[in-house]
Amino acid sequence: MNGDQAERLSQEGECRNEGKCSILDAASAFARGVLEAIEELAGTTDCKSVQLVRLRQWAQEQGCWFEDRSLFGDFFDRGSENETYLSADRTTIIKLNDFRYSDDNLTPFFERIKAHNKYFDGCPYNMIGFAENRDGKVCAVLEQPFIANARLATKAEIHDEFLRLGFHPEENGEYYTNGQHDIFDAVAGNVLVGGDGNYYFIDTIIYPSDTGGYDLYRSLSPRFSGEGV
Repeated sequence: MNGDQAERLSQEGECRNEGKCSILDAASAFARGVLEAIEELAGTTDCKSVQLVRLRQWAQEQGCWFEDRSLFGDFFDRGSENETYLSADRTTIIKLNDFRYSDDNLTPFFERIKAHNKYFDGCPYNMIGFAENRDGKVCAVLEQPFIANARLATKAEIHDEFLRLGFHPEENGEYYTNGQHDIFDAVAGNVLVGGDGNYYFIDTIIYPSDTGGYDLYRSLSPRFSGEGV
């Protein structure tokens, strides 16, 4: 980003608790506290809507709530879960993630972002705060490097790269697993080959293994629900 836009975005996205902090870790801990309180009080983990209301309040208090989406740059695309913007200098993609794949509480979202950054450190997510998307939904605001001069990876290339990373296919390649995490939606549009020849997994869905991720993903993905994208 450039000039005044970059300065305003940096200022508005700074967590002002005690100097700078990891917004991802702080927001994750706050959401987990809400979950634990509701689970103790009501005996349920179904608290996503309450977490979103509380996170909005928390983000406003911490100074990491964005009122003005124009700070993010030009609207770029809309997928099943992300409203995407491209920065003015074409170096950064900003995604407003609406937590679609988190089901009844937000724990899977925070675990997924951390897992993504572990496996795909060439295109990590940096969480800078929260904002409403065009539909008025509370979203996490994520930064990711824009991969210039890239092409879509082929199915065979994605398969081979997963094998190199220690993953193997399940359900006829519907997802890949290493026994710790299951990775879904690694299709051509979500995996790029950069001009440097490296693979960039820019938008996948990740669940811990043996937690029912396959059925949950199929129940929430527009590819299987018939919603379209």
